[in-house]
Amino acid sequence: MNGVPISYYLALSGILFGLGVVAFVFKRNIITILMSIELMLNAVNLAFVAFSRALGQFDGLIFVLFVIVVAAAEAVVGLAIVLQVARNRRSLNIEDVDQMKS
Repeated sequence: MNGVPISYYLALSGILFGLGVVAFVFKRNIITILMSIELMLNAVNLAFVAFSRALGQFDGLIFVLFVIVVAAAEAVVGLAIVLQVARNRRSLNIEDVDQMKS
């Protein structure tokens, strides 16, 4: 890899993943939790792309494609659930949504 060393990409990936974990653990808004999951998935994608580029193989890029598909499906299903919860409960606080029944 010419230019930027792989350790910089991995450090950035680790920082982004750590920020996603911290937001997932400490935030109480459902939308923020979904965004932190997306941040963690993108951090993993960055690591996959960095390793794929450094090793000169396309295996990491194939995994990135699968992760993007899973993230898109998670976003669609998650946002549908969030919309239903917001309509029924009038709140997006995770503590207000402790049971699935109304």
